[in-house]
Amino acid sequence: MRCRIVSLPQQIMKTFQVPATYRSPLITAIKQKRKLNDRMKQDFTPTRLDFGPLCIYLARHFGFCYGVENAIEIAFRTVDENPGKRIYLLSEMIHNPFVNADLQAKGVGFLMDTHGRELVDIDGLQTEDIVLIPAFGTTLEIERRLREKGLRVEHHDTTCPFVEKVWNRSEQIAQKGYSVVVHGKPTHEETRATFSHSETHAPTIVVKDMQEAQLLGLHLTGALPVEAFAEDFQGRYSEGFDPCRDLARIGVVNQTTMLASDTQAIADHLRQVMMEHYELDEATIHERFADTRDTLCYATMDNQSAVQGMLQQSADLAIVVGGRNSSNTSHLVELCEQLLPTWFIRSADDILSKERILQSHWQTQDGSEASAWLPEKPVVTALLTSGASCPDSMVEGVIRRLTALFPKARPYESVLEEWVV
Repeated sequence: MRCRIVSLPQQIMKTFQVPATYRSPLITAIKQKRKLNDRMKQDFTPTRLDFGPLCIYLARHFGFCYGVENAIEIAFRTVDENPGKRIYLLSEMIHNPFVNADLQAKGVGFLMDTHGRELVDIDGLQTEDIVLIPAFGTTLEIERRLREKGLRVEHHDTTCPFVEKVWNRSEQIAQKGYSVVVHGKPTHEETRATFSHSETHAPTIVVKDMQEAQLLGLHLTGALPVEAFAEDFQGRYSEGFDPCRDLARIGVVNQTTMLASDTQAIADHLRQVMMEHYELDEATIHERFADTRDTLCYATMDNQSAVQGMLQQSADLAIVVGGRNSSNTSHLVELCEQLLPTWFIRSADDILSKERILQSHWQTQDGSEASAWLPEKPVVTALLTSGASCPDSMVEGVIRRLTALFPKARPYESVLEEWVV
């Protein structure tokens, strides 16, 4: 396993060179001021932007995270430094269609789609070609195939250090004799990569939600016949996985973009099943259940906490901006939908008019047009956030588009001037 030791606090402080078109003067000014006044990131209240008939509450944390900015910087630098060479993305760099389209416009090709299906024959690659590993990481099998073609994978690897942290944590508990339970979306690139790295060290299985965790708990206790295990978790466990043997000692890690509350609930459930089945207490539970702690990345947790803080405000609706297949964005939508009418959009272009909007569906990753989405009232209050792969400039675009729907709204430039000054 390729294992890198990273100092995460130092890495988080790093600033990146990303295209200026992804930045926003307003968003940058707001984030800098909020950071200056809240260095410990304990204040999750949103930022209020008053446009008169439109009031926008902007989440405390949103937009590009460390791993995304790192991936974008490496990708664009690689393109600039290698004119004339064939450059490929292994799959989507990040789950934002506009960033991926920008790279394609620079001549970057895709080797695979997000499901791992080859679009370009890997066996046809040449030694001088360049392949960028996305922020999600990749499987050991694909990495091996690339190396066999003579490609220097490590020179163009944008794998997020928080993803690698999960891989390291899996290896650590494997060395102590625990099997690994991965909470993640089975078909997601990151989950496939984490599964690949984990199964080289320990029996590994993927569960996507609490329902499957409860099902796994029944297999753990022997309440279900062994023959049913293969069907219940088809394609999601490592070769030779024996539920009778390999569920006797487990630890839980996760895809870094899952809901923190969901992962905690799954871990708590399996831990409780262990305690009851083996008659353990707090002093002895470690014999069967590994203390993995949460393996979500800091940005995922901050963004989710910021949404929860934002939802404390009284509002008419929420808007979440991001790619339809973005896992972390979908969970922000999920949180907002629990309390408010929520509109999941890719960019300002999805806001067609005051009456019509093109909405995305996080469960099915498709879209449809909706009407009467904006309430008719003297002052409309909207909550606004975005996923970790969404450029700030796109959030700015949404703000501009929203204000344009209200003829008597304060000019965007006047609000910008307040913050920049």
